[in-house]
Amino acid sequence: MFQALHPAELEKSFLDWARSLTRLTVGEVVAIDGKSLRGTAQAEGTPIVHMVSAWASANNLVLGQRKTDAKSNEITAIPQLLAALELSGTVVTIDAIGCQKAIAQQIATQQAAYILAVKENQPSLLADIKDSFRMLAAPSVDEQIDCGHGRVE
Repeated sequence: MFQALHPAELEKSFLDWARSLTRLTVGEVVAIDGKSLRGTAQAEGTPIVHMVSAWASANNLVLGQRKTDAKSNEITAIPQLLAALELSGTVVTIDAIGCQKAIAQQIATQQAAYILAVKENQPSLLADIKDSFRMLAAPSVDEQIDCGHGRVE
């Protein structure tokens, strides 16, 4: 039955249904993140499936997903996912790959705030941020180390 459905129409219907269940509240965090789906690569060499998802933290609900193109990455899928969502009044968080001027502008155009991670993928911006923190007086310093999911933070 699902093969007969048009994917765009199914997505529109699903989003309408999800919106009827819950409303995003002002200031709610919508986390955008990409994940590779293990076990999706075929022996013939087809690439692993990579998805970008939007998660509404307060509602514990996936708002939408986009599969990245075979020869692409999250940077092209994130704007498509954002365009499908009603983000007004929310706070969108994205890791360093989403730290792009066009993505930040799209979030602002959709009347949402954003928190974007900055790493070495934006060397000039990272240097400017580090410089601005050097100018601030720090009344105290706190360092926390956390381990989990195969990484140390």
